[in-house]
Amino acid sequence: MRQSSNGPVKKSMREKAVERRNVNKEHNSNFKAGYIPIDEERLHKTGLRGRKGNLAICVIILLFILAVINLIITLVIWAVIRIGPNGCDSMEFHETGLLRFKQVSDMGVIRPLYKSTVGGRRNENLVITGNNQPIVFQQGTTKLSVEKNKTSITSDIGMQFFDPRTQNILFSTDYETHEFHLPSGVKSLNVQKASTERITSNATSDLNIKVDGRAIVRGNEGVFIMGKTIEFHMAGNMELKAENSIILNGTVMVNTTRLPSSSSGDQFGSGDWVRYKLCVCADGTLFKVPVTGQNMGCQISDNPCGNTH
Repeated sequence: MRQSSNGPVKKSMREKAVERRNVNKEHNSNFKAGYIPIDEERLHKTGLRGRKGNLAICVIILLFILAVINLIITLVIWAVIRIGPNGCDSMEFHETGLLRFKQVSDMGVIRPLYKSTVGGRRNENLVITGNNQPIVFQQGTTKLSVEKNKTSITSDIGMQFFDPRTQNILFSTDYETHEFHLPSGVKSLNVQKASTERITSNATSDLNIKVDGRAIVRGNEGVFIMGKTIEFHMAGNMELKAENSIILNGTVMVNTTRLPSSSSGDQFGSGDWVRYKLCVCADGTLFKVPVTGQNMGCQISDNPCGNTH
């Protein structure tokens, strides 16, 4: 719109179009229009940068590792339990809490819950096999170990075997309530150490105590050995010790074939040997007398038998 002395003069349509074209052309050729130079370092940076970025990468790597481990565990469970379209092929879960294995299972340690039972199917044997290792059943301090050459049972609180049908006690270590008897069919008992009040056999059989090395029989208030015939067979020495006295009541026979003897030419008291004579009192008390000469008797000053020996 132009100005004149008479007032504003209106532009024609052609003039307006030419003016608009010139303005648009000027703006299109001016690339710096509206541009304000600003330092890039001063701008606000978006996204995860620096430590936050490193932490995000570590979290992503950790999630990836957990996903791989989860996949491996899932594949192992699928391979062991054999989960298929029809369910689990190797075991069954029942509403009563029963877990039934339908195939041969390979496992290391089984820990049943409180008052649980491990058994087999009816009319089928339960086979438990250890690959070159003993089979161990343990409950608290009681342990049953089945090995290739032996079966051992250890317990700090005792053990008891009974018939599940008749509930009759077959074997028990509760000596205060039940007297200890060997189970039927067991002929011998192998122990390293036994502590008991007495050891007896039945009236129709002998009581034999055999050891490979050394046997020690000790009693806090004495040791009493009674029987129709008592025999001691030893490859080495037999030693009898007592604080007060040793009493042999009955006929005592000593086989001297293996006892050492001196030649007739040796002198008594010569050399490193000290010789004793074994004497017995009328009440069965034994004592020794040092031999200092031939045809020596048992009369000594401190005779334990008194005047009669």
